[in-house]
Amino acid sequence: MKTEYPAPSWKDYEIIDSGKGEKLERYGRFVMARPEPKALWDKTLDEAEWARLMHTRFAPGAGFGKAGKEDSGTWERMKRMDDQWYISYPGEQPGLSLRLRLGLTSFKHVGVFPEQAPNWEYIFSNTRNLVQKAQKEGLPKPKVLNLFAYTGAASLAAKAAGADVTHLDSVRQVVTWAKENMEASGLDGIRWVVEDAMKFARREARRGNLYQGIILDPPAYGHGPDGERWKLDECLFDMLKNVSQILAPKDSFMVLNLYSNGYSALLGETVVREAFGLKDKGGYEMESGELALLDSFGKALPLSIFVRLKR
Repeated sequence: MKTEYPAPSWKDYEIIDSGKGEKLERYGRFVMARPEPKALWDKTLDEAEWARLMHTRFAPGAGFGKAGKEDSGTWERMKRMDDQWYISYPGEQPGLSLRLRLGLTSFKHVGVFPEQAPNWEYIFSNTRNLVQKAQKEGLPKPKVLNLFAYTGAASLAAKAAGADVTHLDSVRQVVTWAKENMEASGLDGIRWVVEDAMKFARREARRGNLYQGIILDPPAYGHGPDGERWKLDECLFDMLKNVSQILAPKDSFMVLNLYSNGYSALLGETVVREAFGLKDKGGYEMESGELALLDSFGKALPLSIFVRLKR
């Protein structure tokens, strides 16, 4: 198990400081403070310096911390800033260059999770290898499915590598946001699906459809467009069993990312291994670990765990 961080060469993103349940981040030109329950230590900079640097701060609402309203609240602006703006992700590999629109949402998010950059690199690298192999053997483009796909940086990484990409999310507005990111990044041809992820995966399994890459970043709680209920603790194993039926048996990869507090990389490995029926180490490679951010004072902030399967 290992810990991975975004590369320091990403100049449009920086975590300046963290502590006392908050993180101070810069996205392009703008600096913001947001709640971060995992930042259990003291801040390095004093409050006056935080106030001097920040353009806006997220103020949690009355429902903050409750199921379904974990991140609800409002933004308090200290300086003039745009409602929407763009940042670039240059990538560590030739051909991976993304442009992502950001905005202040009522759920403390801004449209990108920067700690996911190592996953984008993994998706791009493995997809490109599959594309090159398919070209040599005269096969169709590999198909990559991104479930719970949000604003689509992982979808864009797979598309930039040359895959046939299906992007699925249950919220139409974020699918529209992902389309804008695709266009801003100079890409096209992604298939957009607004649907419940479990329902889609079950249907694909019944139809016998296979994907060479599958990406999952499920929330702790959620709802499909028709009110379908998602609770991670209750649904994850069934979802992975469905995914095991639609992931190609060879020349394929899967990336699972989990934000839920209390989940460990070891738990992630076990649930994947059991869902896929992988009783030994033969025929596949598995790696797991944490995705984290490193603030400018060297404090490591772990934010999610990942499991990657390749076969």
